[in-house]
This record gives sequence, C-alpha cells and structure tokens, in this order.
Amino acid sequence: MSFPLLTATAVVPAIGAIATAAVPAAKRTAAKWLALLFSLATLALAAVIAVRFDPGAKGPFQLTESHAWIRDFGVRYDLGVDGIAVALIALTALLIPFVILAGWHDADPSPSSQLRSSRGGPNEGAEPNRPYSWRPTQGFFALILAVEAMVVLSFEATDVFLFYIFFEAMLIPMYFLIGGFGDRAGGRGEQQAAAQRSYAAVKFLLYNLVGGLIMLAAVIGLYAVTAHQLGAGTFSLPQIVQARASGALTLGTGTERLLFLGFFFAFAVKAPLWPLHTWLPNAMGEATSPVAVLITAVVDKVGTFAMLRFCLQLFPEASSWATPVILVLSLISIVYGALLAVGQRDIKRLIAYASISHFGFIILGIFAMTSQGQGGATLYMVNHGISTAALMLVAGFLISRRGSRLIADYGGVQKVAPVLAGTFLVGGLATLSLPGLAPFISEFLVLVGTFSRYPVIGIIATLGIVLAALYVLVLYQRTMTGPVATEVRAMPDLKVRELVVVAPLIALLLFLGVYPKPLTDLVNPAVQHTLSVVDKKDPKPTVRVDAVPGGGRHGGTAQTQDVEAAK
Repeated sequence: MSFPLLTATAVVPAIGAIATAAVPAAKRTAAKWLALLFSLATLALAAVIAVRFDPGAKGPFQLTESHAWIRDFGVRYDLGVDGIAVALIALTALLIPFVILAGWHDADPSPSSQLRSSRGGPNEGAEPNRPYSWRPTQGFFALILAVEAMVVLSFEATDVFLFYIFFEAMLIPMYFLIGGFGDRAGGRGEQQAAAQRSYAAVKFLLYNLVGGLIMLAAVIGLYAVTAHQLGAGTFSLPQIVQARASGALTLGTGTERLLFLGFFFAFAVKAPLWPLHTWLPNAMGEATSPVAVLITAVVDKVGTFAMLRFCLQLFPEASSWATPVILVLSLISIVYGALLAVGQRDIKRLIAYASISHFGFIILGIFAMTSQGQGGATLYMVNHGISTAALMLVAGFLISRRGSRLIADYGGVQKVAPVLAGTFLVGGLATLSLPGLAPFISEFLVLVGTFSRYPVIGIIATLGIVLAALYVLVLYQRTMTGPVATEVRAMPDLKVRELVVVAPLIALLLFLGVYPKPLTDLVNPAVQHTLSVVDKKDPKPTVRVDAVPGGGRHGGTAQTQDVEAAK
C-alpha cells in the first residue's frame, strides 16, 4: 500500500491545530512556533505532491486514494488531484506560514487586559462598562491550521458528498477567526468593535450557510438521479462523468439545470460573485489582515475551483446554457468592484472590493469556455492569491503602526519607511496587473480567451484594468507620497519578521511574471480535460483578406472573403 500523501497533507495541519490548541495558556510563544512548524511540514508535503504529479500522465486524477465510508449511501473517501488542484494546494500551503508569521502578535492579550489580569482577574480594576479583552493566542493559530486542513481536503476530494462536508465545515473556524479575532485599528471602543466583528462574522456565516443548504439539496438530487438510473446511488465525480460520457446516465434538461443552479449558487457565494458578494467587504474589513488574506486568497478560491471541477464536469449542458448570464454577472463584478474600490476611504475595504473585481475576471475566464480563458483563470487564482497576500499583509503592517484604516490618516510614508512603501507599491502594481508581474499574464489570457468567443464582453472587461490602475495609484499617492503626516513621522520601517513575510511573495510575483511556464505546464492538461468534458473547443480565428481573380493585385475586382485559419 502506497503512502497516503493526499491524506497526510490534510492530516498534518489538523493534528497541528489540535496540538496548538492544547498548549498551556502561559506558553503563547511555544504555541506560535508549533503552529509555524506544522504549517511548514504541510508546505513540504505539498511540495512532494507537486514533484510527484506528472502533468503528462493519462487520466484526470493522480495520487488517488479510495476507501469505503458510508456504504449504504454510496459515500466514499475518494481523493485525487489534477494540475489545478495541485497548484491551489501549493498556494494554500505556501501562504499559511506567512499568515502565521504576519499574525504573530495579532492574538496576544491587549495591554488593557494584561493590566486587569495583573490586578487579580478580569473584573478587578477594570474600567466601567469595558469588557475583559484577553485573546486566546493558541486558539487563533489552531483555527488557522484547521482552515488549512479543510481547504486542502476540499481541493483533493473527488467524492461530491465528501467535498460538501469540508466545503461547509471550513465556515466554523472562519466564523470564529472573524468574530473573535477582529481588527483592533480604527480608534473604536471595544464594545463597538466587537459588535461590528460579530455582524461581519454572522453575515459571512449566514450567506455561506444558505448557499451550502441549497447545494445540499442539489447533492441529494444528484444522488437520487444516479440511484434511479445506475441502480446504486453514487457521489463519485469520475464515475458520474464517465457514466454521462457513455450514455449510462442521462439527465433531463430541466433536472440538470436545477442541479447546476444549486451547485453554482453555493460556489458564487463563496467566490464571491455579484450580487452575492456583500459579505466580503465586511468580513475583510473587520478581520485582522492575516485572516483577511486567509479569506480572499485561500478560502474563496474553493468557490472558483469548484466551478471548474464540479459545475462544468457534472453539468456540461447546463453550464453552456447558463454561460451568457454568468458572463454578464462576471462583467458586473469586474466593473462594480473596481468602481467601489475607487471610492473607498478604508484601505482594507478597498482591497476587498478590488478582490471582487478580480474574482469577476476569474469567473469570466472559466465560463469563456476556451483553453486560454480557463488556463488564465486558474493562473489568476494562484497569482491573485500571492498579490493580494502581499498587498494586504503590507497594508496590515502599515495599519498596525498608525492604528487607523482610513486613507486620509496617512501621507508621506515613503519618506520615513521607504521599504514598507516600496513593498506596498509592488503589491499594488501586481494588483493592477502591471506587465512583468505575475497577475499580468493571468489577466491577459482571460481577456484573450474571452475575446476570441465573446468579443464585446472582452472589450468591456478591459475597463476593469483602467479602474484598477486608478484605485491602486490613488491609494499609493494618498498614503505614501506628499507631506509627512504628523502621526506618521515616527513610523518605523519593516522589521525582520515582516520582511521574511513580504520578500518571498514579491520574489514569486517577479519570477512568475517573467516565467509562468511551471504553472502553465501544470494546469493546461487539466483545462483541456475540462473542456473535453464540456465538449467545447477553442474557436478558430477568421481572417478577412482581399482576393483578386487570377491571383494578381491589379486589374480585377477585389472580393472580400473569410478565411478560416488552421489552429
């Protein structure tokens, strides 16, 4: 029996979560180092997966594991990865150590709580109407590792019901990370800040639970259909796809479209796609910056990944049927998110709305149904994760120094903290997809793939690029340039721990910006497989030429004809 590599990659952070939570309360520093150690072990396992994965191998999934679980209902513990899953597992495992390092002090007891504790407990010497604000450091890092374990299993699951379990289960630790460990910046009272965190956490949970419940109904419906036509119900993605290809399983048009909508709704909430996006600015604004990275760079990618793996492969006809509406919604997300980012006064909410615009590009590429579009969308998931992590984490370092998220409270930072300003600029330029940085090739491929099939939508989508340049450059100008604000004059530059967090991310943005081949080689075979399941081929370009009878350029009447170029 071969080593269960996929299981181990999820079990290690799960064990790390339990071990970190069990560290005694007085050993906060030990808990941090333990969490970091387990996250690095997970990264090592993810690297082994990437090395052992063969992009040229036949079959949709590799490193598969299959075990019976709930036999009576056809539920199995089935795992497998394609190139898209490998890329996203690597992204998740890479970002978690940086999230832990960036949040090293985010869950430490606040000075006021330490003072009250030294006086004999949470109530002795406390200020009137001010709650005890001690934060369990161990719990913070344990919850981060728990999210990592569930996200990794979501990328690995090839059983629909197994995927659903972890798709929903990750909401619980995320709820506590948002509601229990929120941002301390903003000059708000503790009661007001706690109320806003609670609102953001509940909104996040309710939106995603509603989407999950609708998906659960679709999952049950899919099982009922397979049980009726195959004699035994199954949740196995490869088995269902194969049965549909062979004609053993047929879905009525209405049934397939209803099931598709059930799955897609849940994934569109998670992604998020307009108009189901409103939970994201609240969640990212109230969460700490590392947790905000966890939301948009890791957890939300499960939604777009699931569109590729489940929506398109399980329901190819319905996917084609819904494509025009989804493209329009994606286009609205691109423009709407960018416009609201332009008008933001809060740094973190600006980045949140920018992410909504970027997710619009990702979903646009997925449903363009071209190899360039879907390949670009997959690269976009990875590159957006890296660029948003870089920008949000540096923004978090900036906010922690000044104690404010408002853009107007800054100015002239580059004169007193040039390294911080420089890394902030690189993260911002990556966000606007500057050529030479990793997101550029992703956005370019999405637009090319969309334009080749839907030229009008492709042209309108380019407006998102213009608006991105506007909100990023205005943000940098207002915070980093100009006269030095009084409160900024004593601001320290990035420390060693912070440089360790930011420098590798910027290096990756530069490397993948000039040499994306490792990623494209990894994901392209999986993209081709998905397109074959949906029965879509890249449109052949048409070139208009002037043809003259007799082959001459003069002496005849020119006739214009369409020539279909060979691929």
